[in-house]
Amino acid sequence: MGDKAHTHPGAAGRATAADHPTSVRNVVLVGHSGSGKTTLVEALALTAGAVNRAGRVEDGGCVSDYDDMEHRQQRSVQLSLVPVEWDGIKINLLDTPGYADFVGELRAGLRAADAALFVVSAADGVDGSTRMLWEECAAVGMPRAIVITHLEAARADFEEMTRICAEAFGGDDPDAVLPLYLPLHGPPAPDGHAPVTGLVGLLSRKLFDYASGERVASEPGEADLPQLDEARSMLIEGIISESEDETLMERYLGGEPVDVKTLVEDLERAVARGVFFPVLAAAPAADGARQGLGTVELLELITRGFPTPLERAAPRVTTPEGAGRELRMCDPEESLVAEIVKTSSDPYVGRISMVRVFSGTLRADQTVHVSGHGLTDRGHEDHDVDERIGALSTPFGKQQRPVTHVIAGDLACVAKLTRAETGDTLSAKDDPLLMAPWEMPDPLLPLAIEAHSKPDEDKLSQGLARLVAEDPTMRLEHNQDTHQVVLWCLGEAHADVALERLRSRYGVQVDVVPHRVSLRETFGDRAAGRGRHVKQSGGHGQYAICEIEVEPLPGGSGIEFVDKVVGGAVPRQFIPSVEKGVRTQAAKGVAAGHPLIDVRITLLDGKAHSVDSSDAAFQTAGALALREAASEARIHLLEPVAEVSVLVGDDYVGAVMSDLSGRRGKVLGTEQTSGGRTLIRAEVPEIEIGRYAVDLRSLSHGTARFDRRYARHEPMPAQVADRMREEVRAAS
Repeated sequence: MGDKAHTHPGAAGRATAADHPTSVRNVVLVGHSGSGKTTLVEALALTAGAVNRAGRVEDGGCVSDYDDMEHRQQRSVQLSLVPVEWDGIKINLLDTPGYADFVGELRAGLRAADAALFVVSAADGVDGSTRMLWEECAAVGMPRAIVITHLEAARADFEEMTRICAEAFGGDDPDAVLPLYLPLHGPPAPDGHAPVTGLVGLLSRKLFDYASGERVASEPGEADLPQLDEARSMLIEGIISESEDETLMERYLGGEPVDVKTLVEDLERAVARGVFFPVLAAAPAADGARQGLGTVELLELITRGFPTPLERAAPRVTTPEGAGRELRMCDPEESLVAEIVKTSSDPYVGRISMVRVFSGTLRADQTVHVSGHGLTDRGHEDHDVDERIGALSTPFGKQQRPVTHVIAGDLACVAKLTRAETGDTLSAKDDPLLMAPWEMPDPLLPLAIEAHSKPDEDKLSQGLARLVAEDPTMRLEHNQDTHQVVLWCLGEAHADVALERLRSRYGVQVDVVPHRVSLRETFGDRAAGRGRHVKQSGGHGQYAICEIEVEPLPGGSGIEFVDKVVGGAVPRQFIPSVEKGVRTQAAKGVAAGHPLIDVRITLLDGKAHSVDSSDAAFQTAGALALREAASEARIHLLEPVAEVSVLVGDDYVGAVMSDLSGRRGKVLGTEQTSGGRTLIRAEVPEIEIGRYAVDLRSLSHGTARFDRRYARHEPMPAQVADRMREEVRAAS
């Protein structure tokens, strides 16, 4: 790495279909919002010759963030695939959003990639969410490298940022995080800041000057040698400590010189194994320049140091019935196993599915089996169907470049798969298989919506179905208690994008309304009621009288109906009618329109008429009796309580616990976990945590996450219940 003096774009720069897994590299760029991921992707594409000097593909359009919504949002909101070619290797660059609301797109990029570039801004440093993502990649052994951007910022310091990265990412072995190059500074500007104009390779001992707009190799000056030698020694020791040759360190410490070629090979192996994490610097090309600072070095690292798809463990697959199945690692001749990592809609082409092929070869016009992921709890359809592959293509900006096939290890796009959704598995028609879905965060911010007009109402259902098919981090709920349509999102930005897509892609205008939680009612004490339904209107009349007693039961008991009628006061055939009447009324509520629960209703007495009594009459009488009993009793409003688990950094534990108490929460306990974090378990009324996904992110600076599950309903405090009743009266 760093030995070649490239002065021209790589190959044709236009990646199409790869011919073998060894000629593919799948790399995901991750980092916080504003760290420069998209700019870096475009700089790499420019250096590889895939775009012109304006940073645009030759047939129009930017290579990343080409969606109109991303321009309006001024940030990435979706996963973008940018394929380029360098030294005969196809590199699939996966640009991910840095904002936490779009973590689903980030996880899709991690699923599709074999290595990760962590992009860190020298102006902003390393935030907590980036540290957590590093730990997540470490848990699965994903190879990683670090790219420091924004070196032009005031007070930007590459050496200091390298130290911070080693401290943040090195864990028990900070010597595994070391730079491969040192920045070369030009003359100081009037503000005193000296711009970075080149790099000095620590292993090659060569200087690469980018001041002219192209990479020019030369020898470093005498003044650069002391700093170069010190950093070079640290790098060599770091590489040797991770070498598979256990004698190399002993020989090196004994004064034996180590061949640079051996060091480079050991470095490449250590990076591919995910045990050494090089730090590099990068900057976009200046106007009119063909190469951005450090882009050649990055492309060399990717092609020579990052693993091929063959080095990734074969995915765990089963038959649709659940039987295990062994696959050879990334073999184009094996049975087809591919996964849809992203689904989007194009107004002209229709649905486009981005696919990672893990095994076999995907061909245009092939009929494949689509196995659904079973996320039915999020409003996604579970399915097993056959579909015909339409056109295959590789994306580049807004353009789709046709290809005839996609081999194991490569990525491409498939047009017009009508039933397939994000996370689905594509396999051979005669050999259906299913990959386990990747872990997705639960959407915990509710967005209650209503159609803006009658035409919107007609299109709403289809628009929502398409929306959740594209985004597995979104959950659709039709709440049977509140009769609201609720989109559960990851945050406010996620919700804004969902509303914008409904409007712009599917032509559905909606109104956001206050989200309501599912309240319940119960009796606070024993009460009696008499239902009398007697009407005479000529011919058969209606006659039914029943007397009931209602008493509260412990939480979770539901509704019990007890028959204690003696002497046939209510004929046996009408007792089920009374029960149906009281249960129907209980479902409607007896005070504020919320379902009644946890009571025992006892039928004590009644009267009937030999001609005028009927099933309908006793149903009505039962309902009237329950309403009368409620008018004489104290009715409690019950609110849902959630069990909440919050994983938060130790620095924010006090603030989070105080905030939970302010939400009427009861902290049940805390538990220390790895990485300087604490798990807080609490019970909190659901009405108090509607916006907790947003508030917790603000409280913890984006470093905390939580989950929730329904625990039970319990009585609402009197003052809160009174406020809720006032709101109901005001609304009506």
